[in-house]
Amino acid sequence: MFKGKPTAGNKTSKLNLGVGGDRQSGTRRPRPEEEEAEGEDGGAVPVPPPPPCRQIRGQGLSCEYRLLFGPAEADGVLRRLERDVRYRPGERPGLHIFGKWHSIPRRQAVYGDPELTYTYSGVTFSPEPWIPVLEHIRDRVASVTGHNFNFVLINRYKDGLDHIGEHRDDERELVPRSPIASVSFGACRDFVFRHCDSRGKNATRRIKPVTLQLAHGSLLMMKYPTNVYWYHSLPVRKRVLSPRINLTFRKVIAIDKK
Repeated sequence: MFKGKPTAGNKTSKLNLGVGGDRQSGTRRPRPEEEEAEGEDGGAVPVPPPPPCRQIRGQGLSCEYRLLFGPAEADGVLRRLERDVRYRPGERPGLHIFGKWHSIPRRQAVYGDPELTYTYSGVTFSPEPWIPVLEHIRDRVASVTGHNFNFVLINRYKDGLDHIGEHRDDERELVPRSPIASVSFGACRDFVFRHCDSRGKNATRRIKPVTLQLAHGSLLMMKYPTNVYWYHSLPVRKRVLSPRINLTFRKVIAIDKK
């Protein structure tokens, strides 16, 4: 179990999730075979052993964190994402929240199997077909975790002003009790969990929020029952000047539209 200490002037527990020994980036140095997607002759490189995993536990909080890609490969994947992902039309698409339409401070895209739809905050998404870079990430997640995902929601944050508020991933299309795999590329951002009983003026319990710092090329597996009890958010961080792309891979079931 992690035991994070609150930082001065901040009541959250901030956890250092670095795996290995690069003090500046919080990442370990990858072996040569981890930096290349394929060998010099174009053949497939043997899959490396699963990277070290950190367990994150709390009252109803169950997550696993690991570095999924070494720095060089993560840089290459980020370039491909920036080149190939097609975001929803419009610089700021809208969501329906508490009876009103709001523009969202980030860009979004959805990809997945053709028979699926996904409804989030009043908007129903029909996924674009899988593209090679997303298949590469999805298959890497599957090889490490043993979970196969059929849908991915992509959020692109252009800098630290782009953000997402507190929410739970509890839509009815999700396979019950299935995990959600959150893969991050680009700028390291704070990711905050807050227990449902400790939110707002009507909080009934005092449970400290948990703040994680998700590194470039990392994987956070949010397992059941995390999304039952804990909200999560990516708050504004004005000092962050570079983009971040986050991909949340999900197991979605086809909903009868009748």
